[in-house]
Amino acid sequence: MSSRLFGIDFGTSEIKVCKKKEGVIYDSKNIIAVQGDGKIMAIGDEAFDMLGKTPAGITVSYPVKNGVIADIDNMLALLNCIIDRIEAKYGKVTGGEFIVAAPTDITEVEKRAFVDLVARSNAKTKKIKIVEKPIADALGAGLDVTNANGVMIVDIGADTTEISVLSLGGIVLSRLVTVGGNMFDEAIITNVRKHYNLLIGNKTAEQIKKELACAVMPENSKSINVFGRDIVTGLPVEKEITAEFVYESIKEHLSTIVDAIRIVLEKTPPEISADIIDGGIYVTGGSANITDIKKLFAQETELDINVVPNPGNSVALGIERILEDSKLNVLAAPLKQNLFGY
Repeated sequence: MSSRLFGIDFGTSEIKVCKKKEGVIYDSKNIIAVQGDGKIMAIGDEAFDMLGKTPAGITVSYPVKNGVIADIDNMLALLNCIIDRIEAKYGKVTGGEFIVAAPTDITEVEKRAFVDLVARSNAKTKKIKIVEKPIADALGAGLDVTNANGVMIVDIGADTTEISVLSLGGIVLSRLVTVGGNMFDEAIITNVRKHYNLLIGNKTAEQIKKELACAVMPENSKSINVFGRDIVTGLPVEKEITAEFVYESIKEHLSTIVDAIRIVLEKTPPEISADIIDGGIYVTGGSANITDIKKLFAQETELDINVVPNPGNSVALGIERILEDSKLNVLAAPLKQNLFGY
């Protein structure tokens, strides 16, 4: 079998590429900086460093929104740059086979966009398969999704949270809610502006979230100093932000995720419910790293909660397992051909 087997996780915040026998070979922010004339200034982490600091002639943007491709041209340009970098380091990509992870609760047209994107790219391949993200998530968490044992996965991503129940290699139930890490950031920005008359950027809000966010009221007070612009005076100022303040900012969005988990549990068949009671709920995604997320979910569901190791990379690790194990290859399948023949 060819070693030119690749997997791609087009995350809203990050894009990851893995290769058979090599593991994850590209992991960076899914963001691109473009000049007004279309010239690419930077991609990935380099573009992220430019976010909020560019002059009028340069636009920095995320091509994926809510788990689907929102800007096909910029996403194609970004993917081509990534392929060029991979070829320079790991050898030929052209003509290889690709597995792409896609959310479950999106339309066939939105899934088709992922396939068409890879087909149009410098990869120049028509051998493209789709794997459902919850299945890749579970595989990345080290679970066996091919047997009759039911598994529940909660993937808290950048723009969305996908809650899925899996069994026999398929999706029994799935629910997508538009709450994720970016909404936590926006809530922090809004609350800081409201209470401190301080305007902060997305990168500062993300830093606050990573250092202070807690899913329950924090017992030990922790704080950091952040810089922003005073709305009244227009001058740059420094303010102290506490963990309690951050909790109050994001708790409503966490409650939305909890409510969605309950709805899925209520609709889960009794036999699979018994499996979930035995195995618990598995939490993945970048925001699974929020302090005490396990404690919150356990309090609200009275179930065991398993925050998987390296939760932000679980989808990519799951795709990697499919690439390495031929028995798991059935979990990824091509979409039906469209009018263009791919």
